[in-house]
Amino acid sequence: MKEEAPSQSKHGREDRLRQLPAVDQVLSSPAGKDLSGRYGHSLTVAAIRSVVESKRSAINSGKSKSTDVHVVVEEVSKWLGKIVEPSPQGLINATGVIIHTNLGRAPLSRRAIQEMVDAASGYSNLEYDLDSGQRGTRTVHAAQLLTQITGAEAALVVNNNAAAVFLMLTALCQGKEVIISRGQLVEIGGGFRIPEIMAQSGAKLVEVGTTNQTHLRDYKQAINDETAAILMVHHSNYQIIGFSGEPRLAQLAELAKGRHISMLYDQGSGALIDTASFGLEHEPTIAEAIADGADLVSFSGDKLLGGPQAGILCGRETLVNRLKGHPLARAVRADKLCLAGLTVTLAAYATDRGGSEVPIWQMIGRDLGSIYDSASEIAEALRHEKLEVRVIEGDSTVGGGSLPGTTIPTWLVAISVPDAASFVAQLRENKPPIVSRIADDRVIFDPRTILPGQRKVVIKAILKIAANS
Repeated sequence: MKEEAPSQSKHGREDRLRQLPAVDQVLSSPAGKDLSGRYGHSLTVAAIRSVVESKRSAINSGKSKSTDVHVVVEEVSKWLGKIVEPSPQGLINATGVIIHTNLGRAPLSRRAIQEMVDAASGYSNLEYDLDSGQRGTRTVHAAQLLTQITGAEAALVVNNNAAAVFLMLTALCQGKEVIISRGQLVEIGGGFRIPEIMAQSGAKLVEVGTTNQTHLRDYKQAINDETAAILMVHHSNYQIIGFSGEPRLAQLAELAKGRHISMLYDQGSGALIDTASFGLEHEPTIAEAIADGADLVSFSGDKLLGGPQAGILCGRETLVNRLKGHPLARAVRADKLCLAGLTVTLAAYATDRGGSEVPIWQMIGRDLGSIYDSASEIAEALRHEKLEVRVIEGDSTVGGGSLPGTTIPTWLVAISVPDAASFVAQLRENKPPIVSRIADDRVIFDPRTILPGQRKVVIKAILKIAANS
């Protein structure tokens, strides 16, 4: 008997494999023809082959899979729907992480969105000078606003801050030494590390100090005829606490000026207004960095600045012009949509509307009473016999590599369900998807990051999942 079981299993697999429908059989079925009409012949054939191959692999591995042509067609339909679905797709962030890197970082203001739509739907003066009627340059867009806001002599926008740092090092320091504290040899999102970026730029890394302590004398001793710059990297996404210290930017800038080398500063987070005015820890602003003597400052457009993804460089005009003239500048330049959204966002700061108009600051500065009212409204709507709902105190975070360790008091909606992991997975399957989190075996929603107009969608989705569970 023991010897017959494998044989029977083998015969069963062979039978199921023979029963698998051929591609032409699925394609010629009424449902297959309908799918081919909607999605095109080539893509439909690719989907059928993928589904059939998946079923063949499942059968061969001992997993019983239905071979009915109608089931195959249904799976093909799901495959096609998923592959042509717009991506990235919009979703609802109920995590309480305001600048959520995995969820696209900063949501844009309505003005910025409209300006990007206008730029995308027609032509624009991207590289055209309206005054002269001659060819212009995209580098002028946003530059005037940036110099006005930061006090810098000149500015340049590229596609992200890693590109900004790479361009800065390549154009100014290639073949030369750049001094940096060991406590600032950071890794940024996606596994990109400062030493690796520096190596790719052709600059020579010179480490000084230790992880927790670097002194001004360490920099002084490292400077020689081969030194091109001092690079300071702001602790925008990490903290060193305890017995630690490093020179201030102003001290390093004074040293660099006295030795006739450049002072480069990767500020990262892009703070243009004082975070302390929102009850947060003070984050060094770009204007402060320029005032402290930094020759070039690089930062992101989609973190605390609250605009589209961009890398921004501000500083001395002679250095910015060298960056503009470098061949790499074209490879990392910003596109028209980025420049359109960024310019409108910067205009809000220039006219003192940044704190009230830019969404991340609206969320950061939102009144606790308002958040409590939103949480209570959601909780009241969820009074369901299968749901145990409470409004509890909690914390939101800024996120996005900004203000590490800083939290903001908030009110949360906590739902007790039999299987929290399954519940949040079903929320992600909603249209639009809803991303929440789990704490103490409860599903948690933070109204701070649920945008206006999304609350009813969240309530409806939760009730639907609860009713079907």
